[in-house]
Amino acid sequence: MPIIKAPIVGTFYESPSPGSPPFVKVGDTVQTGQVLCIIESMKLMNEIEAEAPGVILSKLVPNGKPVEYGEALFTYRPL
Repeated sequence: MPIIKAPIVGTFYESPSPGSPPFVKVGDTVQTGQVLCIIESMKLMNEIEAEAPGVILSKLVPNGKPVEYGEALFTYRPL
C-alpha cells in the first residue's frame, strides 16, 4: 500500500482554514497536483499535492498535529 509522506517538518492541517471542509476525505479519488493537506512550517503554509492519481485509503495524522520529515500522512491506492 503506497504512502504519502511529509516532505517537511511542521504542523499538519487537513483544510485551508478552521471550519472549512478537508481537502480530501477517505475514499476520495485524487488527481496529480491536487492539494491533499497543508503543512505549516516557520509560519509558511506549504500545500502538499498528490504526485500521482489514486484513491485515499486512510488519513494517518490528526488535524493540527506536528509531523516529522518522512512521516506517513495518507495511504492510497494508485489508479
